[in-house]
Amino acid sequence: MKVFFIGDIIGKPGRKAVKALLPKLLERENFDLILANGENAAGGFGITPKIAYELVEAGINIITSGNHIWDRKEIVDFLEKEDFLLRPANYPEGAPGKGSGIFKTKTGVLVGVINLSGRTYMANLECPFRAALQAIEKIKKSTPIMIVDFHAEATSEKAALGWFLDGQVSAVIGTHTHVQTADERILPLGTAFITDAGMSGSLDSVIGIEKEIAIQRFLSQTPKKFEPAKGNPHLQGVIIDFDEKTGRSTSITRFDYSIEQIQGVVV
Repeated sequence: MKVFFIGDIIGKPGRKAVKALLPKLLERENFDLILANGENAAGGFGITPKIAYELVEAGINIITSGNHIWDRKEIVDFLEKEDFLLRPANYPEGAPGKGSGIFKTKTGVLVGVINLSGRTYMANLECPFRAALQAIEKIKKSTPIMIVDFHAEATSEKAALGWFLDGQVSAVIGTHTHVQTADERILPLGTAFITDAGMSGSLDSVIGIEKEIAIQRFLSQTPKKFEPAKGNPHLQGVIIDFDEKTGRSTSITRFDYSIEQIQGVVV
C-alpha cells in the first residue's frame, strides 16, 4: 500500500498548493491514504473547522497537528466531534480530542496513526516515547500498520524516537521545522524515517513566513506579527510504501511539487 504524507500546511498559500496539486496527483497516482499536518493552515497559526473540511474535500483523509492546534478556539469542540483531526497524544489526560486513531483505506486496510509532540525547546508535555508505546499497544490489536507524526523541534529527539520505535511502527515522520531534510531511509527493522517532511507553502519565505517580517524581527529583536508568505508555493512531504501483512516499510521517497507545474522533483 502507498501513503502520501504532506508536510506542514502554511496558511492560504499552503492550502492553495494542496487544492491545485493534490487532485492532479490523484489522477496519476494510486494512493491508499493521504495524511497532512494542518496545524498552521489558518493564517499560519492553528486550524479552523472550515479549513479542516476544506482540506478533506481536497482529498486529505487524516489531519495531524502539533503545538499550534489550540490557537483557534473554535477547534476545541471540533476535536471532540471529528476523529480525522488529531492532536498530539502526549497532552495530559482530559485534553480535548484524540492523539491517535485507526482509519480504513479505500480498499479496507486498517492503518493506525499516532500524533506526538516533542519536548525539547517546546512545551513540557508527557513523555512522547512512553505515549507512543501506549498508543501502539492499543493499535497493534487491530493492525500492524502504524504511522507516527512526531511534531518536534530538535532533530536529535526525532532521530531518537525513530530508533526507539524501529520495528514497532511502519513510519516515524518528523514535522514542525518546515525545512525538508535529506535523511529519509528505512531503518534496520523496517520503519521508514525522515527528520522533517518539509512544508506546503511559499518557498520564497522564512519557513513559510514573509521573509521581510522575519528579517526585521531578527534585526530589531522586537515582536512582529507574522504573515504567511505568498510567492512560489510548493507541496512537500514523503511517499511511503508498506507491506500490508507485516506493516514494514519497503520505501520512502521525498517529494517537492511546485504549484507552477505538476512534475515532481525529489531534491
